[in-house]
Amino acid sequence: MKADTRALAARGLAEVALRGASLREVMERYAPRLADPRDRALLMALLSEGARWWLRFDPAIDGLLEKSLRHKDPAVHALLVLGLVQLEILELQDYAAVAATVEAVRALKRPQLAGLVNAVLRRWQRERESLLAKLDAKPQTRHAHPAWLADALQRDWPQQAETVMLADNREPPLMLRVNRQRSERATLIDQLQAAGYAATAHPWLSDALVLPHSVDVTRMPGFEDGLFAVQDGAAQVAADLADLHDGLRVLDACAAPGGKACHLLERADIELTALEFDAARAERIRQNLMRLRLNAKVVIGDAGAPKGWWNGRPFDRILIDAPCSATGVLRRRPDVRLHRRESDIAAMHAQQRRILSALWPLLAPGGRLVYITCSVLRAENEAIVGAWLAAQPDALALPFTLPVGQAAAVGWQILPGDGDLDGMYYAVLQKPR
Repeated sequence: MKADTRALAARGLAEVALRGASLREVMERYAPRLADPRDRALLMALLSEGARWWLRFDPAIDGLLEKSLRHKDPAVHALLVLGLVQLEILELQDYAAVAATVEAVRALKRPQLAGLVNAVLRRWQRERESLLAKLDAKPQTRHAHPAWLADALQRDWPQQAETVMLADNREPPLMLRVNRQRSERATLIDQLQAAGYAATAHPWLSDALVLPHSVDVTRMPGFEDGLFAVQDGAAQVAADLADLHDGLRVLDACAAPGGKACHLLERADIELTALEFDAARAERIRQNLMRLRLNAKVVIGDAGAPKGWWNGRPFDRILIDAPCSATGVLRRRPDVRLHRRESDIAAMHAQQRRILSALWPLLAPGGRLVYITCSVLRAENEAIVGAWLAAQPDALALPFTLPVGQAAAVGWQILPGDGDLDGMYYAVLQKPR
């Protein structure tokens, strides 16, 4: 019997939104159950947009029901959220969206609720304008951001907060990075265009290609041969700031899944150590290295406790892609807004300070350390680096500018949507000779 795409999406979304499951993991587990690529594409769209807009439509469903289904029938509650996503975000034909959603209730083996689901969606259609106006009255339901994050954005970026939240809810372009060791960007663009992909060169990132929409990259020419990797342009900035040349010893701390480590290896003939605390995530580094035909030493260890893994030889370059709130990448990882809590930030502050302090002594005289987060919160970025610099006499913050974003008190901040990139923070620190 053919699986019902909407029923699968409802089960998956309930896992993500109500049980804390990873959106990526749910997609990887559920997609193989659908044989038709069109059904898989619809499943991906429903899961992604369901997670992105959950905080807008979840409370709306509560307002349309006398008794919440969230705990008693979580998949049916998620299906109702997806009904609104189909009507308002994916803009499917009203009749088809409602009929298919009602049919999915039966696929969920809850046929007795089919009438209720139909009535809720019909009521939404009748009262749509007033219900939307109510949701639009608060930033958290207008933009589907948790209230704490909407407040933090307003506090940190009062002029840009609305723009940031709008950017978080737009589909990002697909950005690739050519593997310089195996191809040239112009050649790869020609190959992709010949295969029907609308790939173009990024205007200022020398290794970046841009496609307007997400596609299954594993089916693209050159993927299996390691000619390219998927990486947002904001993350590709790291290789430029590292100022590489052949022969350097480089540490990429907190390296999983390995995108920045691979980019560094593509840029120069270096001796690179990729450090990762989590063994399962370290395996993803190895997989990426293998596909791209690159070599690095992958080490499992705590970046904040070098005694457990460091051999005493200093590094010429260190990248710290610090654990953070990931508030800069909500457009690519919409489930982050469902799982991150305000209370998480303090623990991350401590971790960021611990790692920066522990790794600085490993840097050789004259060496360069690049501190990175995918956060837009000042407390995780310029505040961490600024306070650390004030207590570190042998560290100098190097000034630099990028074509997009803005100078922070220390370093540089790209906000989501700046140049159509993800949100990313960078600081470049140098040790005197």
